[in-house]
Amino acid sequence: MFNDIGPLELVTLVVLAVLVFGPDKLPKLIQDVTRTIRKIREFSESAKEDIRQELGPEFKDFEFEDLNPKTFIRKQLDNDELGIKEIRNGFDLKKEMAEVTDAVHGRESESSSASSSSSASSSGSSGGSIDMTKKPETARDERPPYDADAT
Repeated sequence: MFNDIGPLELVTLVVLAVLVFGPDKLPKLIQDVTRTIRKIREFSESAKEDIRQELGPEFKDFEFEDLNPKTFIRKQLDNDELGIKEIRNGFDLKKEMAEVTDAVHGRESESSSASSSSSASSSGSSGGSIDMTKKPETARDERPPYDADAT
């Protein structure tokens, strides 16, 4: 609760409390504050127990910390029923990027060459591979026709 208060700040707070409330009233004030905090905690715990009883036995493992969105999402993603771990493990980003790079540079990767050779032998054609090599531009100096009405 007070993780960011340093020793100098704590001493300053104690000195201010002694000056404001006086050394005679300070112990009684500290007792009253601790008693109030204890009552608030007891009230909170009893309210949580009442809510759990009202929800019934199917919610006996319900935790109020699960209402925090981050905790809820983390708990749902860790659930093995969704199969997210299998999807995450089945996706190889390096392999996918290598295939895209090979396709851009016009080289065939091992997996695509094996699949295209098997499809070529089964269908009798060269497969439908896309040629992504850069084509040389033909008439570079040719200007488009001038349209006087468009300008």
